Amino acid sequence: MPDGDSTLADIPRPGHRGVSRVASRIFIGLLLLACVAGAVGLLGGHTSVAVSTRNGYRVQLSYPGTARPGLDTFWELEITHPGGFKGQLTIAVTGAYFDLFETQGFYPTPSATTRDGSFVYMTFTAPSQGDTFKVMYDAYVQPYLEPNHLLGQTATVAVMNHGQAADSIHYTTWLLP
Repeated sequence: MPDGDSTLADIPRPGHRGVSRVASRIFIGLLLLACVAGAVGLLGGHTSVAVSTRNGYRVQLSYPGTARPGLDTFWELEITHPGGFKGQLTIAVTGAYFDLFETQGFYPTPSATTRDGSFVYMTFTAPSQGDTFKVMYDAYVQPYLEPNHLLGQTATVAVMNHGQAADSIHYTTWLLP
């Protein structure tokens, strides 16, 4: 019977499975790599810490270095200034950064909040005693993000002194699926 009349003509022969076998092994290897990364905690949320000391201020920010939609996050800013603070304390944070989150608010609550095209300015009543001020942000990553926020957000937090940044930290929160 000629090959054109055979019902077996379109069945691959054992010698032609090389490409699919290699592709299968690569896929299984990548799947195994993802499982191992998840098992050792590389794919979950992680808190990162950034510290800066400049112009008499020490600023320490604990923030979500990596996060996933729907998860709670930890954001805490600690500012230390020898001799304490006088009157009011203003902090500026890149405004678009907060678009990643659903929030329960800041603790303590700012006495005033304003926003320009780039930053959110939060003014707090400075502590009457001590050299350290802390503010926490209670939030979780929004479960549904706009396309421009799917990978995360880079931001700046700055301690303002007479309208100028006395000290600042630049940081990035990466979002994982």
